[in-house]
Amino acid sequence: MDDVASQFIASNQTALHLALSLLLGAIVGLERGWGAREQKAGERIAGIRTFSLVGFLGGLSAVLATEITVWAFPALLFCVAAIGLVAYRERLTHIRNFSITGLIGMLLTFCFGAVAVAIDPVIATAAAVVTALILDNKQEIHNWVRKLQAHELDAALKLLLISVVMLPLLPDERMGPGGVLNPREIWWMVVMIASISFVGYFAIRVAGTQKGILFTSLFAGLSSSTALTLHFARQSKQNPVLNPQFAAGILIACGTMFPRILVYCLIINPALLPDLVMPVLVMTVFLYGPAFYIWRSNIRHKSVSQPILSQNPLDLASAAVFGVLLTAILLLGEFLKNTFGDAGIYALAATSGIADVDAITLSLTRMSNNGLGMEAAVLGIVVAASVNNLVKSGIAWAIGNRHVGLLVAVPMMLSLAAGLLAAWLQ
Repeated sequence: MDDVASQFIASNQTALHLALSLLLGAIVGLERGWGAREQKAGERIAGIRTFSLVGFLGGLSAVLATEITVWAFPALLFCVAAIGLVAYRERLTHIRNFSITGLIGMLLTFCFGAVAVAIDPVIATAAAVVTALILDNKQEIHNWVRKLQAHELDAALKLLLISVVMLPLLPDERMGPGGVLNPREIWWMVVMIASISFVGYFAIRVAGTQKGILFTSLFAGLSSSTALTLHFARQSKQNPVLNPQFAAGILIACGTMFPRILVYCLIINPALLPDLVMPVLVMTVFLYGPAFYIWRSNIRHKSVSQPILSQNPLDLASAAVFGVLLTAILLLGEFLKNTFGDAGIYALAATSGIADVDAITLSLTRMSNNGLGMEAAVLGIVVAASVNNLVKSGIAWAIGNRHVGLLVAVPMMLSLAAGLLAAWLQ
């Protein structure tokens, strides 16, 4: 009885999987048929019926390969490919369209049917849906490729190079004094910084700046708040009437730096978050609050050009320099901690914050995993962020005009004082 029940369940499961293979073919065929719906009957090479049968045939090939011969799947796949090539060649005699997307979609549909029966119906379903989406968004994908610039494609490929190629090759072991250096962890932090900058850049690139200063500032803060500060400071001299909007934009971009800090800590050392979240949120509020008040009090429907970043954060040379900087800060931080205690860490944080807040933030977060006290790490990060924002205030004052400099400097000072006080009280 048990054997009969098992066979019954197995046969029904096969039937369900075959039905799924038919359905997956119909999903892809629906998209193909929709694109050719204006053509007359008989002019379409393959639509919903053909693709449904191709998916079903793929499922049957998996059954035959299991029950009769392993050659069933490759033989039927070859037959489907041959039929598709004959139809493709005949189509070229009437329509000079060299796209093979439909043929590739047909072969994929056959494979989806086989996967649904022989491997995993969930994987087959997900792959079929993704395929249908890619086929359906032909125009959008082509438009995106046409808008893509050469240096942006180069940056994307470099991001893949430093992440999926270089990262797994690095040793995952502690090295150096006190074991503070782990090559894979250091390079992983480089990849994280590059990825955040990549997202920030394309958020502006895709949506443009038609949303105005507010939108530009929010997303530029993910990429380079210093670059945006320079850009808006220069524009404030050319468009004095927009001084309040430029000041608000600078404050928003600088405030976006603080959520980034929380993201770094969440990924590298979540244990640091309870001590860090309050000072960071306080500093964010003291920048975002005045920024939105200034914006609402001086709202105008204006837009500005996209800020030009001073350097490509995905450039391999810049990534290597950032990795060297992280290594140097980790080594120097270990030395100062052992020699001068927390005072050395604060001095290092203040010095590093003049040029860059990401490197010291990642370094202190990493060091908090290796003996540095939570209080020292939190206060060091707050000091570095405060010094960095003070530098940007100086940029706004020196390169822009005094109106913008004053509107930026006052909230920056308040944010600095509130953040240090929150960190010290905690």
